Amino acid sequence: MTLAGKLSLGCIADDYTGASDLANTLTRSGLRTVQTIGVPSDDLALPEVDAVVVSLKSRSIEAGLAVTRSRSAEKWLRSRGADHVLFKICSTFDSTDAGNIGPVMDALRADSGDAIVLVTPAFPETGRTIYQGNLFVGAVPLNESPLKDHPLNPMHDSNLVRVLARQSKTQVGLIDLATLTRGEAAVRARLKDLAGKGTGAAIIDAVFDRDLETIGSVALGHRLSVGASGIGLGIARAMVTSGKVKSSATNATADAPVGGPAACLAGSCSQATLQQIANAEKTMPVLHLDPDRIVAGPQEAQRALAWARDRISDCPVLIVSSSAPDQVAALQSRHGRDAAGHAIEQAMADIADGLVQSGVRRLVVAGGETSGAVVDRLGIPGFLVGAEIAAGVPVLRAVGAKNGEMLLALKSGNFGGPEFFSDALKLMR
Repeated sequence: MTLAGKLSLGCIADDYTGASDLANTLTRSGLRTVQTIGVPSDDLALPEVDAVVVSLKSRSIEAGLAVTRSRSAEKWLRSRGADHVLFKICSTFDSTDAGNIGPVMDALRADSGDAIVLVTPAFPETGRTIYQGNLFVGAVPLNESPLKDHPLNPMHDSNLVRVLARQSKTQVGLIDLATLTRGEAAVRARLKDLAGKGTGAAIIDAVFDRDLETIGSVALGHRLSVGASGIGLGIARAMVTSGKVKSSATNATADAPVGGPAACLAGSCSQATLQQIANAEKTMPVLHLDPDRIVAGPQEAQRALAWARDRISDCPVLIVSSSAPDQVAALQSRHGRDAAGHAIEQAMADIADGLVQSGVRRLVVAGGETSGAVVDRLGIPGFLVGAEIAAGVPVLRAVGAKNGEMLLALKSGNFGGPEFFSDALKLMR
């Protein structure tokens, strides 16, 4: 991909829905932003932009592979002029003691030459706050939230200093709220003090939206930062305020109608998505897949496609592989966690491909792993960012897709309001 000008901000996201969340946040903050799927090829035609978000499906893969892919993306972004690179992670810090946040952070920090890196998944607008290094989801600590039952990365410790220290080779320090509220100079002094003691990463508290602006301004003084879309918001605002980037309106091209049949897929097992599915059953046909039959072979996906083809000419449909946490645990015990997860992802990808071959041009996908599998199967190299459906979830217009014009919405499991599927379809014309 050739850029007409120097890239102001480079971003590496560890999953596709998180990338959409960040791209939406940057666009809303005035940065012309494109989301790519993997490192773009040189022949991918994209408009002039301020920021590129490179989407990787690296959150739950082997740590060494996640490092290799992230370093490749960072090298590409730097070669296009990005002085600052944000490694975008989940706002609930989804990871295990083996990684992948720590190993990728260590590698990117070494490549950047920074002595210390700021780390925060805080995003108060979506209920993610950090106090004394502890991550809260709404009013409860992370380890008391539904994330404790995440099927891939269950989170049992809310203290991010401890969590990151178990993954990283460097010492991890804390910049507390009291320091943050004293302003940028105090944060920079604390960073300098920590770096002087050999600390390579610092978790920074954030409770209010204004905290992100302080963090973003400080982060821009470094070549690397790590966090969720909240820190992206702070960085974008700092770029606009400083004059580094001229604020732009949302790209009207991304919002042009596409038409054609529409369908929804849900693979997330979060409480939010399960409630959204229950509400969708009042307004559209919904098919619940049998997870054991998915693992057994392709017949369940074929059944779903036949069911959908009989209905999509009349109205949108929703196909669901989501289950309650106890049902997921039972399935994993019968078939193995990795085998069950892979089978479901591939079945949803098969269904998505079949739907598109049947004429679907508007597709809503709920769940990070499901979204990754679907986009990979459809071979979509990039997206333009359109209107916001819900906080962190924009309408995406496919760029360079082999099947032509398409609109997609890729939703992280916990995002969106109770009527998310209906809300998405209203904006995806």
